[in-house]
Amino acid sequence: MSPSDSLPLRGQDRAARPLVGRRLVDGRVPVADYDAKWPFLFLREAGRIRKALGEAVLDLQHVGSTAVPGLTATPCVDLLLLVAHPADEDAYLPPLAGAGYTLVDRDTGGDGRRLFKGPDVNIDLHVLGAGSAEAARMLRFRDHLRTHPGDHELYAAAKRGLAERRWESVQDYADAKSPVIDDIMSRS
Repeated sequence: MSPSDSLPLRGQDRAARPLVGRRLVDGRVPVADYDAKWPFLFLREAGRIRKALGEAVLDLQHVGSTAVPGLTATPCVDLLLLVAHPADEDAYLPPLAGAGYTLVDRDTGGDGRRLFKGPDVNIDLHVLGAGSAEAARMLRFRDHLRTHPGDHELYAAAKRGLAERRWESVQDYADAKSPVIDDIMSRS
């Protein structure tokens, strides 16, 4: 697969982007109470990814709300995979595709993030480069929520409130969380 293949790119008009990954249910983002199976789903996916990529895996972490015990979350397990160079897709895309992962988003600028969906579990596999500022931000946010109960509850309450609203897209819901995330990150 080459960078010219037709995939949605960050920054494209949302109306022009195909729907991939998490879906709205009657215009709402499904939010669930914490599920103790999420860490086990992460471990299963991590094993599959490590088997497919071997030494190309520089780091692999469970991130996002499903990685924070007790936190309300959309039932989608987020994984952060660090590779040497996200733009060098030949180093990881064919083995991931062979293991059933589908590339659904490619950011060719900025952090170079690639996003994959899993073969049988609702996951988002974020592929970033070692030393990525975005990867560091994701880990810092996760770790902060794990150790700061007040911010944990603040974020959970914001997510529950936003889940009650109707959205045009999941991205609109994600964008609406930005103020509370920025507030929490200012303390991390």
